[in-house]
Amino acid sequence: MPRELQTQVAPEIATNESLLMQHVAKLFHVSVAEIQKVVVLKRSIDARQKAVKFNIKASVFFKDEVYQKSEISLPEYKNVTNSQEVIVVGAGPAGLFAALQLIELGLKPIVIERGKDVRGRRRDLKAINVDHLVNEDSNYCFGEGGAGTYSDGKLYTRSKKRGDVDRILKLLVGFGASSDILVEAHPHIGTNKLPQIIQDIREKIIECGGQVVFETRVTDFVIKNNEIKGIITQKGESISANKVILATGHSARDIFELLDRKNIFIEAKPFALGVRAEHPQELIDKIQYSCDFRGENLPPAPYSIVKQVNGRGMYSFCMCPGGVIAPCATSPGEVVTNGWSPSKRDQSTANSGIVVELKLEDFKPFAKFGALAGMEFQKSIEQKAWNLGGQTQKVPAQRMVDFTQNKISNDIPKTSYVPGTTSVEMGQVFPGFLTQIMREGFLEFGKAMRGYMTNEAILHAPESRTSSPVRIPRNEDTLEHVQIKGLYPCGEGAGYAGGIISAAIDGEKCALMIASVL
Repeated sequence: MPRELQTQVAPEIATNESLLMQHVAKLFHVSVAEIQKVVVLKRSIDARQKAVKFNIKASVFFKDEVYQKSEISLPEYKNVTNSQEVIVVGAGPAGLFAALQLIELGLKPIVIERGKDVRGRRRDLKAINVDHLVNEDSNYCFGEGGAGTYSDGKLYTRSKKRGDVDRILKLLVGFGASSDILVEAHPHIGTNKLPQIIQDIREKIIECGGQVVFETRVTDFVIKNNEIKGIITQKGESISANKVILATGHSARDIFELLDRKNIFIEAKPFALGVRAEHPQELIDKIQYSCDFRGENLPPAPYSIVKQVNGRGMYSFCMCPGGVIAPCATSPGEVVTNGWSPSKRDQSTANSGIVVELKLEDFKPFAKFGALAGMEFQKSIEQKAWNLGGQTQKVPAQRMVDFTQNKISNDIPKTSYVPGTTSVEMGQVFPGFLTQIMREGFLEFGKAMRGYMTNEAILHAPESRTSSPVRIPRNEDTLEHVQIKGLYPCGEGAGYAGGIISAAIDGEKCALMIASVL
């Protein structure tokens, strides 16, 4: 039997198999020749002390023990060409993993995606970056793979109680992701690698007899006696099924409006909103690693900060080491920011959403919109940013210290945000209470991370799509909508997930529940 080991080592040891084996041999008081293999199970960085260390959990196989490299293989997916059909609306992680689970259970998914396939989306991303043109169906949020595909592919989740995180990670490895995601404490695939994985998932769905239909937007639901009977698309086509998984993502405002218009019960949900802050990565490295220069054995440093300000949480969100800021509007006339990193996280800047938790009472000025009050609040800020940016995708921007001092920045250096910036006092973008919380919060952040509060940091506004502003309530026991039988609200857009992994888990749960009643 291999022996399990937990140890703490210097970066140069953690990243070198030979040195790690020597270290383990010393711990067990044996020669290196007596150790056959050290298999790292989990790896994380501890930067709390001046000397940065790696925490390592490993299995140690000695020379006389059997070691066999474990291979990750995909499940036995069935041919479902002639099986009962289930409509899956949305090809993000919730929809795609629901489709895979349906196939595994012998059901045929029909995946309906409003946007383009993962490769076709690229032209539309270029159009918004270069020409400031927003395609309402194909952008950073909409299209095959969902919002995470071109926004980094972060896989870290705190949702371990919701389902089997390792299963989702192993499926991603089976479809081509690096096995490192099974080891790293904060796994990440990278925007440059995730598209191929998404394409391979789609090809598997089709190979097994499922269907994937692109550039097809759902415009209505067919409902009789409070039971789903199918969907209608913008082409006027009717697709029948008595089970529909609704996995449309946190930005599908037209779906929220459709549900509201048809008097299908939805409710406003609190979310978080703020700015995206960009620092030089070298500065974040110096702060986090307490060093002048980051060594080659350390990855670009991330950070995570949470503070309570005036009774509200203000925190870093979707932090992207060695990454860039992207324009993520889903309609003309609005500006939205997000961030992403390539797999190597090798860009010169680091960015993070810095957001404040909102409360339902904040949406009172939009009360006439009922359950859509939060969505309209969100929309009003994005539209204000559009106008302040000169009615282009140029983002309102301000230096961090200037923002805390209510001072317009005389100059904004070039940032990673390709469409460009417009110098604006951020108080013009946000309601007064939110501006004040962020001003005080950044001062607190500066105390927590010495050097963080600097005019080298540029704030971009707004970071507004942190999660859905609407919840589509469902029965906890059946996962069906509380009112419409056969309709399964799923993932981030329904208010039941918060990232790639949790959305994928939720998609699988809905598929399992459907199979259990068919």
